[in-house]
Amino acid sequence: MSTPAPAPVAPPIATVGVDAAPSWLSARLASHADARRAFDLAREQFIAGHRIDMGALAAALGVDRTSLFRWVGNRDALLSEVLWSLAVPTLVQADHATADRVGADRLAELLTHFVADLNRAPYFREFLRREPARALRLLTTVESEIQRRYVATAEWLIRAELGAEPLGGAIDVHSLAYLLVRVSESFTYADLIAGDEPSASRARAAFRVLLRAD
Repeated sequence: MSTPAPAPVAPPIATVGVDAAPSWLSARLASHADARRAFDLAREQFIAGHRIDMGALAAALGVDRTSLFRWVGNRDALLSEVLWSLAVPTLVQADHATADRVGADRLAELLTHFVADLNRAPYFREFLRREPARALRLLTTVESEIQRRYVATAEWLIRAELGAEPLGGAIDVHSLAYLLVRVSESFTYADLIAGDEPSASRARAAFRVLLRAD
């Protein structure tokens, strides 16, 4: 009697969507042991609520600042990679939490889940409080590696849930992805942008209107 083949497992977002637009540092971390060591320590410090300081990080690694910059780039590059590495499991968690939904409803709830988790993450809120101007620059501007990767992930999600011509072709995939990301940013960083309270519930309402989710 033959053994039945295992049921196929759908890949999590991280294997397709989140990796749709990798950074130069993410590629380097896969092949450079010292860069990975520096990144892991920086990530650990960030999660603990500490400011990533390149001089202190180099000292903790037993190297000079020149070596550290050669391994991982400047502070902004390292911070961006740390932030995105924390966004990835948050997106995957949101993906799993909404696995029973489909289409526009699933996309709206997945993004809402992501916003809610970011708003609750103490290390993330501490970073926003500690370095508000840098946070907005790294997270929300057109030069932002994080925004670029978030938009690419949103594009992948839109194609997966709504197809290549979302909303009946009324808008292209990239433009819709960018709008969704801007809504996400608006209600995650509301305190920094407008002096308002971050709100996943208001983000949900905006997502559902934009996606025409019943």
